[in-house]
Amino acid sequence: MIERFGQNRIGDDYVVGDIHGHYDVLMTTLEHIGFNRQSDRLFCVGDLIDRGPRSLECLQLVLEPWFFAVRGNHELMAKRALFENEWGMWLHNGGAWSKEHDRVALRTTLAECMMQMPWAMEVALSDGRKAGIVHAEPPEDWAAIEQCDRQALVWSRQRIQAGDTTPVHNITGVVVGHTPVERPRMLGNVRYIDIGVFLSNRLIVERLSDSMDQVVTGSA
Repeated sequence: MIERFGQNRIGDDYVVGDIHGHYDVLMTTLEHIGFNRQSDRLFCVGDLIDRGPRSLECLQLVLEPWFFAVRGNHELMAKRALFENEWGMWLHNGGAWSKEHDRVALRTTLAECMMQMPWAMEVALSDGRKAGIVHAEPPEDWAAIEQCDRQALVWSRQRIQAGDTTPVHNITGVVVGHTPVERPRMLGNVRYIDIGVFLSNRLIVERLSDSMDQVVTGSA
């Protein structure tokens, strides 16, 4: 359900928004910020696949020792299609790339990769703060993360649609994606960083400590 990470004592921790198959955009962005694969870690809010040209490569990033991702709704749509034969929603939302691959092999790859993708992640920072990561929307109390509605974690937009600034309890802050925003946005201690790479051709990659600094300042 949730994977917890200790402090990174040898490098920096970064977080990235929904990648949606835009492998080249991610690699260019990482090069620009000087990301070090030997010491740094990159955490993703999910939706690695669909709507971009290199979905399979993006999905397989979770097999790299420096990359970690929660599952998003697009991974769940792929799972329903490949394992339950429910293709309509996935194909309508960018899953047509799957037709270029052997279905059995893709099913095996998806299963292997999703085993590495929890519903939520918690990362300890060097100063004692803790950052949560889910795809769409966290529960009101992070302490309830193990018992909360998993579908809400990957599908819900209730908080952002309501402009709800109520803080999530028992966590410094939570970084999410799912709902495209023009620029990173804070609602309480929840930070939205999906800027719609499939439209903007840009990804937000920021230090996780900087994400949590926004919680303190309250800036948008």
